[in-house]
Amino acid sequence: MTILRRYIFRETLLVWLVVTVVLLAILLSNQFARVLGDAASNRVPRDAVLEVMGLTTLNYLTILVPVAFLLGVMLALGRLYRDSEMAAMMACGVGYGTLYRAVMPLVVAVGVLLAWLALEAAPWAMRQIEDIQYEVQRTATLGVLEAGRFISLGDPDTVLYAEQVSDDGVLGNLFIQRLRGERLEVMLAARGERVLAADGVSQSFVLRDGRRYEGVPGRRDFRLIEFEEHGIPLPPIPERPEERRVEARALADLLADPTGENLAEIHWRMGVPITLLVVALLAVPLSRSPPRAGRFGKVGIGILIYLVYTNLLTAGRLWLERGEVPPWLGLWWVHALVLAVAVVLLLREQGLLAGRVAPPRTATEQPA
Repeated sequence: MTILRRYIFRETLLVWLVVTVVLLAILLSNQFARVLGDAASNRVPRDAVLEVMGLTTLNYLTILVPVAFLLGVMLALGRLYRDSEMAAMMACGVGYGTLYRAVMPLVVAVGVLLAWLALEAAPWAMRQIEDIQYEVQRTATLGVLEAGRFISLGDPDTVLYAEQVSDDGVLGNLFIQRLRGERLEVMLAARGERVLAADGVSQSFVLRDGRRYEGVPGRRDFRLIEFEEHGIPLPPIPERPEERRVEARALADLLADPTGENLAEIHWRMGVPITLLVVALLAVPLSRSPPRAGRFGKVGIGILIYLVYTNLLTAGRLWLERGEVPPWLGLWWVHALVLAVAVVLLLREQGLLAGRVAPPRTATEQPA
């Protein structure tokens, strides 16, 4: 790799890393707030917040990396145009071929990483998130057991409070209040725990050594019942879904069952590294701008093209699921269309199409 190619490679790599980190930080900040809200409402275990964030990051990278690469190449090369460094390079014989050769090693390395993320890592992360969500559903009846904290017991009209919570889930010094129409039930017990039936689905909350008060507030006809053991039925544990969501299925499972939904998912995953290659080819001609135009001259155009690109991929995936697009065509037509746009822009920048003046001749081409 020549000195100029190493210089362009280094500039592109640094800008791409910065853009990726910034975009990822923005998305993760929103995701972190949502996960904290789920943890506060007992939809996510508190000790699994960081794990869920890490697994979500793997899925976000397949979306962020292509657009970050587009912006990174455009900003890096745009700075060279703005500072007239590119004009000096072109005077030394540097053309678009040199720019592509400088960027392609990074495209190949990031493309391999993206292929692994899209085909293996992201589906695995989705399966882990599904397992965490299912475990939350299994234990959602009692929520997060903490001493000195009111929690809902099966329904919003039943409230439980415990002074003590042991490591094995046994609660001590319990207070439970249930509202049944106008009647109010208050139970005090020394101990309590959740008991799972033999079928593994039915469950109940069993109180031991306590008292039960029931009646209508404002009346004197309250009943007092002392008990050694008293059970409160709880909602049954939901069964694990037989099939995972298509985003969480392994590639081998998708290939073994070539339905429209599975084929659309296969084409979507395979298209992630191809999208990176297409946006890399697109970013080089889009980055060219006059020195006075500024570094961000065509960034808006690049973002607009990328939005159209992703929307076409989403629509094509839906059409493939419905069978409106043949499987052999898949999403390849979308990649080919945007690739044709990149080729047209490249030819136009080189002056081979009408509407653009050819770039300045190099020093070897200047007349004597």
